[in-house]
Amino acid sequence: MPISFGLDRLLNDPQLRRPLTGQRLALVAHPASVTADLTHALDALAQQPELSLSAAFGPQHGLRGDKQDNMVESPDYLDPQHGIPVFSLYGTVRRPTDAMMAHCDCLLIDLQDLGCRIYTFITTLRYLLEAAAAHGKRVLILDRPNPAGRPVEGLLLRPGWESFVGAGPLPMRHGLTMGELAAWFIAELKLDLDCDVITMDGWQPEQAPGFGWPLGERNWINPSPNAPNLSMARCYAGTVMLEGTTLSEGRGTTRPLELFGAPDLDARRLIARMHALAPQWLAGCRLRDCHFEPTFHKHSGRLCNGVQIHVEDASYQHQRFHPWRLMALAFKAIRAEMPDYPLWRDFPYEYEHDRLAIDLINGSPLLRQWVDDPDATPGDLDALCAPDESAWLERRRDFLRY
Repeated sequence: MPISFGLDRLLNDPQLRRPLTGQRLALVAHPASVTADLTHALDALAQQPELSLSAAFGPQHGLRGDKQDNMVESPDYLDPQHGIPVFSLYGTVRRPTDAMMAHCDCLLIDLQDLGCRIYTFITTLRYLLEAAAAHGKRVLILDRPNPAGRPVEGLLLRPGWESFVGAGPLPMRHGLTMGELAAWFIAELKLDLDCDVITMDGWQPEQAPGFGWPLGERNWINPSPNAPNLSMARCYAGTVMLEGTTLSEGRGTTRPLELFGAPDLDARRLIARMHALAPQWLAGCRLRDCHFEPTFHKHSGRLCNGVQIHVEDASYQHQRFHPWRLMALAFKAIRAEMPDYPLWRDFPYEYEHDRLAIDLINGSPLLRQWVDDPDATPGDLDALCAPDESAWLERRRDFLRY
């Protein structure tokens, strides 16, 4: 059965559009919000004569994709083609203001996620749902695949650790679509909200070779500038932790968030130490030592020795691949090889100034404390994670739609 995303179903079915007639619609979208024929959602919806677009919202990196580096704000502007205001939710504000919400009766949310708690589109989804509930606005989620599929991994975010990269008590790899996440947020936050989801037809998250992404059926469009392919999406729940370290995550290269390294790293020794510490955490992928020179961001213009995580050949095993544990193991191996290595990066991260980025990313200090404790073993981290992962698998069961 061919796959059809929520946006395409809305455009192809007049019955789905009929409840929107006469309402002022605000679209929330980014560069990957496209139809099967690669028309951007804003342009495609504007072509429907019975629909009235009154505004649009752009999350981090912009509605159509205007910021290459991370944590760079976007301005509000007037769309030159459609003449409607485009409000930035990653600029002066991250939550929609009363004035912004006054432009619409219904929010259409069409955001491609990567299946990882830290991806800020999830937090933007939460803020939009809360604003819609507060203002009595309707919400319609146009669902898209979770390209990382259904596997679950990582610690749950602990109370008090909510941030723009931590919208709630989710594990790092949550295994839900945006439509499913919306239903979970509404239940978790006890929101009184008129919210519907236009589900996908034909999404099979356990089907090879995509295991979440319909390879061969749909083009990959970067939802953010450094999300260039499915391999990155598979690795991201682990490699995103590199943002809280002094190691390069490959920004400024052609394979961002699939590799990591630094000028003073010995990648072959690191890989050997990882295999010695916890070979079971390295299943389902291949590791290759490599050299790269970032053109911007950390270690710009310097030759780095590092590791690339390969997840696209026949060795890839979707259920056995554990990117979060793999990356945690890399940090542990660095600590074992170089106990005094300045691993954790102390800098303002996503509007937070008082807590370490690595702790914000993980939703608690537990991962960092495990890495820094010379007596802590891989079994200790498994013992911490297993109850959280089991609890989440049970909790999310009620929200699965596919």
